[in-house]
Amino acid sequence: MKRRARLPVFALIPLLIVPSFSLQEPQLTEQQMRDFLLNAKVLKSRETGKGITGVLRLTLSDGAITHDASFQPIDQAKTVYEYGNGRRELNFRDSYKYDIASYELALLLGLGDMMPVTVSRKWSGKTGALSWWLPVKMDEAQRLQKKIEPPVPEEWNKQMHKMRVFTQLVYDTDRNLGNVLISADWHLWMIDFSRAFRLNKALLNDKNLQKCDRQLLERLRQLDAKEVTAKTSAYLTKGEIEAVMARRDKIIAVFEQLIKEKGESAILY
Repeated sequence: MKRRARLPVFALIPLLIVPSFSLQEPQLTEQQMRDFLLNAKVLKSRETGKGITGVLRLTLSDGAITHDASFQPIDQAKTVYEYGNGRRELNFRDSYKYDIASYELALLLGLGDMMPVTVSRKWSGKTGALSWWLPVKMDEAQRLQKKIEPPVPEEWNKQMHKMRVFTQLVYDTDRNLGNVLISADWHLWMIDFSRAFRLNKALLNDKNLQKCDRQLLERLRQLDAKEVTAKTSAYLTKGEIEAVMARRDKIIAVFEQLIKEKGESAILY
């Protein structure tokens, strides 16, 4: 069951408004964004007014660039967690560490352009995930509510397929429509993975795996447990990493079976 009202931690701006920071800063590399998030001075903070996990919007500056970031410090664990509908989850975890691990894993798979740059940083006595603030026009829930169709449905669907594969890999139990953001040029962004990385070695829903990007499937095949450990061991336990690799194997098996049944051209793009 998806959580109620745990929606975007990033800005939702009208379609015709050009984000002001794009006129004030150069195009930055991923490493430059990391460095900025890690080292820039926090000028101010305010609540986002959305979600239930204490996410803050921080304004940072390094003297040359001023930019906002989302700060997510939640790190909770419960032996048993009961959802509003009465469903219970054992060994429940809701942690900022999973946001960082998800970003690092996305980079390994060539999906870094679908997630905001995210680092670990301590601020105001708390350690949390600090993520580059994204200028977006709406989330997927708003798109569907307003019945707005993508200008190029095929390209949009390709992005959705990538997200679905990644969701199964990290076992994200909260991939709700508010966590799928859409930019003015219809680029899909995935945010908020704090309830991912369960220890389950089965897939959440293999029916969501219908098509796959060729390069993504090849990256999955090449994904190495040692490399995953090197990038995520500060945020994931050994058991969580083992579960990721087990789900990786199952994802590959699903697509290999689909290719066998329907042909490669019908499944891979």
